[in-house]
Amino acid sequence: AHDVRKNVETLVEACSTVAQAADDATLVIGGKLPARDDPVFYGPPPQASALGITDRVHFIGWVDESDKPAILRGAACAVFVSRYEGFGLPVLEALACGTPTIASDASSLPELVGAAGFALDPDDVQGLAGAILSCLVDESLAEELRQRGPQQAARFSWAETARQTLDAYAQAAAGRG
Repeated sequence: AHDVRKNVETLVEACSTVAQAADDATLVIGGKLPARDDPVFYGPPPQASALGITDRVHFIGWVDESDKPAILRGAACAVFVSRYEGFGLPVLEALACGTPTIASDASSLPELVGAAGFALDPDDVQGLAGAILSCLVDESLAEELRQRGPQQAARFSWAETARQTLDAYAQAAAGRG
């Protein structure tokens, strides 16, 4: 679901900027859309319509775990601009697939991305658009990130992943998340 912490609104706004510079760029958003906007869940289709990019944004609904690797490998980049994230397993999955990865600099995400992608302020629309465009147009950069991603992901063993996930749950339970 599109929890407001996932910051899809900023991603759609950045896509509007990207669409002006890259004619064939398409944003694909997975996840079940909410029935209506409320303080917890955000539905991005009206925003895409207001920005005039409905033909550039595709909502594919819930994605089965088994389909994620193929989707990630086919993407020019994977973008995670959450304002808060636990361990960030989806970021690690994207890196492991060799997908150039862009993430917010919130929570654990910068440590996960390391030098294998971009980590930036989750509210920096222009920075986000610039990072996406870099992945789209700078083929040598994109290839370098494709090589670095799996190497970076390999640094996180399942034991470390489990430990950090438990730490994130403990922080959330203590009200610090």
